Amino acid sequence: MIIKAAAVQFTHKAGDKAYNLDRIGEFCRDAARRGVQLITFPEMCISGYWHVRNLGLEEITQLAEPVPDGPSVARLKKLARDYNLVIGAGLIEADEQNRLYNSYVVCDTDGTIHNHRKIHCFISEHLASGESYTVFDTSLGHKIGILTCYDNNIIENGRMTALMGADILLAPHQTGGVDSRSPHAMGRIDPELWHRRHEDPERIEAEFKGPKGRGWLMRWLPSRAHDNGMFLLFSNGVGLDDDEVRTGNAMLIDCYGRIIAETWKAGDEMVVGDLDMSLQHNCTGRRWLKGRKPHLYGPIAQRSGREVDPRKARFSG
Repeated sequence: MIIKAAAVQFTHKAGDKAYNLDRIGEFCRDAARRGVQLITFPEMCISGYWHVRNLGLEEITQLAEPVPDGPSVARLKKLARDYNLVIGAGLIEADEQNRLYNSYVVCDTDGTIHNHRKIHCFISEHLASGESYTVFDTSLGHKIGILTCYDNNIIENGRMTALMGADILLAPHQTGGVDSRSPHAMGRIDPELWHRRHEDPERIEAEFKGPKGRGWLMRWLPSRAHDNGMFLLFSNGVGLDDDEVRTGNAMLIDCYGRIIAETWKAGDEMVVGDLDMSLQHNCTGRRWLKGRKPHLYGPIAQRSGREVDPRKARFSG
């Protein structure tokens, strides 16, 4: 079975949900024209992302919406129905107790809504972390799992998602160009290169292809797909996100960790490709899953005493 999928990178506008939803709608229209069945957009692309770290509780609450009954999800549901697409996009969720989450919503063609709350949320003290994995059946005939940005860094999260039956992993991000505390991971990109992207595209694209973007992703992202026998859809922000430059690099990866389609362009882009689901039947990762010895893995589920809150892991020295 072939599933035609798309991963999108675009420059959202901070706090401008109307603009961001319009851009999502434009991509969905183009995707439907190209026969796409599954499309994934970046983390918190509806609300905007990096500026949220500087907002107070009241300001974030004003950006937040209920799921599944909020206006943004209603818009996604209409797009899914109108274009016969399975659509994933990120926003800030407010639950019935007014707790706030970095959430990622998937709308199926029949109106079914699935929601993943980022497990390792660090952007604000006012946003809580989720406490569960998200794997579900779809109209595509295959299970989808979701891990948002930092969730993908923890290898146990990928393995758990695969063990729960995910065939396709949606991996929405806002990453690249990050002022990482690890000396050999990513690094900031001069915003002036982004501002001059039309006059000098080669310089900014060299950064996107280099160790601050694609080079860093290639160290680990394909292995999440390969080792777990899952297809992976990587969607990301691109361009200036408050004071950091996101590197885009939207890509589709097969269950052997091979790149199906990708971009390093400095602008809004959609990559489209075929997921050949027949490859999963006897792929390396799926065979390795069958060879596990779970009785040896007890320490993985025990605290070591070195665990820290995601906020401290991201921001502290």
